[in-house]
Amino acid sequence: MSSAVEFYEALTSAPDDKTRARLIAEAFERLEERYPHLPDLVTEGQLRETELRLQKEIEQVRKEIAQVRQETVQIRADLRETELRLQNEMAQIRSELARDIELVRSDLSRDIEQVRLDLSVQIERLRTELKTDIGRVKLDIIKWITPLMIAQIAAVAALVKLL
Repeated sequence: MSSAVEFYEALTSAPDDKTRARLIAEAFERLEERYPHLPDLVTEGQLRETELRLQKEIEQVRKEIAQVRQETVQIRADLRETELRLQNEMAQIRSELARDIELVRSDLSRDIEQVRLDLSVQIERLRTELKTDIGRVKLDIIKWITPLMIAQIAAVAALVKLL
């Protein structure tokens, strides 16, 4: 059966319902063979429904993109604010460090000067003690040498008398 008219004639001339049903089934089979993609076809209503659904989803995605852009702008502003705050804090810390370094230098200078003064006093005290000790040692040497010299002179005189 190549045409609808032939199909009609075959249906009307069929002797019973069973034959008509077979003819209809064969016609559907040929239709499916001729148009294999027929089950995949959509109606205009289905197409319009899909289009509306996609438009709704596109609009939702646009809203999400706008929200992400807004969030990005906010994040950038927050980052700039944080960066400025950190720069201010770093400047403050640098200032405090410079002040602390200056204080430490000043303290070290005073401490070094104090150590120098203390060392000068101690050196002077040691010199004085050393002079006193040297004087005492000289006196002790004179105390020992004088009797020894007298004893030596007496010994030499005694030897001279004996000889």
